Amino acid sequence: MAINSLTTAYIGVGSNLSDPIKQVNMAITALKTLANSQVTAVSSIYGSKPMGPQDQPDYINAVVELQTSLMPLALLDALQAIENKAGRVRKENRWGARILDLDILLFGQQVIDNERLTIPHYGMKLREFVLLPLAEIAPRLCLPDGDNIATLAQNIPDNDLKKLIF
Repeated sequence: MAINSLTTAYIGVGSNLSDPIKQVNMAITALKTLANSQVTAVSSIYGSKPMGPQDQPDYINAVVELQTSLMPLALLDALQAIENKAGRVRKENRWGARILDLDILLFGQQVIDNERLTIPHYGMKLREFVLLPLAEIAPRLCLPDGDNIATLAQNIPDNDLKKLIF
């Protein structure tokens, strides 16, 4: 299938199990080989405290900018295939430790809300480990509701987020 119309998508990448830096780098490599898509920017890699239960290891996070001709659900399926290949097991506890977590943060200026996918990602405005890496690679980006990423990133507490790899 030829790449016709491209959409800019932003993918959140996170891990806190099985050598998380290796998992994040493996996911970025996998995204670079995704059909009908091209990685156009990758943030630094950050270390963050877990959002949920604190009795789990710290997370490693990054954000990837992707130009893709895939439709949103096809992209979601591709991301879940990458997670599954890494050994991700989906559990009831959505805030628990995980080998790999790939989230579609934004898909162009689309707003999607169905049983499989919510875009913009429902929690992105509340997560320093999303906003700060996203602002690093797309500081002029505006969300579908008009909010500016750079402004959101400036106003969120950093919660000891640390840039680990530039």
